[in-house]
Amino acid sequence: MNDPTQQPVREVMTVTAKQMVTPHYLRIYLTGQRDTMANIATMTVGVNNKIAIPIDKRKPLNLNDPSSFVIRTYTHRGVDVENQQLWIDFVAHGDDAPASGWATHAQVGDELGVMMRPKSSALYPKADHLLLVGDATAIPVLGAILESLPSTAKAQCIIEVHGKEDEQHLSTQADVNMTWLHNPHPMQGSQLATVIKSLTLPNADQRRFAYIASEFSSVKAIRHYLRAELNWSKNEIYAFSYWKSGAAEDQSASDRRAEKDADE
Repeated sequence: MNDPTQQPVREVMTVTAKQMVTPHYLRIYLTGQRDTMANIATMTVGVNNKIAIPIDKRKPLNLNDPSSFVIRTYTHRGVDVENQQLWIDFVAHGDDAPASGWATHAQVGDELGVMMRPKSSALYPKADHLLLVGDATAIPVLGAILESLPSTAKAQCIIEVHGKEDEQHLSTQADVNMTWLHNPHPMQGSQLATVIKSLTLPNADQRRFAYIASEFSSVKAIRHYLRAELNWSKNEIYAFSYWKSGAAEDQSASDRRAEKDADE
């Protein structure tokens, strides 16, 4: 349930620092109003929200002028109210994608629009065993889930990244079987569905839940496998594609939403 004291966030924030977490993954620190940060701190880390990326960062960002920015989906990775900081992680995969290009070239003082809906509900239900699956774009949410798991939980986590150098340490108290897959060409396909089909997964006698976030084709294949072949119920799965190969986020939004809604 959402906190009734939460307010929507719509603010232009400023870059304070930038950290290369791995060669293809970076973290941007932003500062905003203290009240905004306190508001964000009541919201679930890992939920999807929006950023407004300035088309021309030489000009002040005006959130009332949609022609001056492009909207992309993001997951905030953390917030520090005392130091008035919010941090967001980005996959660095070249300048063609607006978010990657902006983050790669971001400098202290650059502006970014942050828009969030009030939400404090959990990312997953109580379960004895979780299946966590994603590519590099899902690391923020999967990392947030892993950090929140109790020590009594068991999980299988499979994440596909560019290469060995992009593997990260993701903190958790749970009993997690962690698998990193390497794929330097994610636009050309993924191993995720094939690997999932090779796993021994919990049966229906256990409280189980799968959180899947990746490219459109992988999510569709994994959802079909769990639902149609293993008979997992729709309440045991959250699966949503963050992107579709060959299409920009705004161009593929309807396809990605339709595929998810088809299983509702």
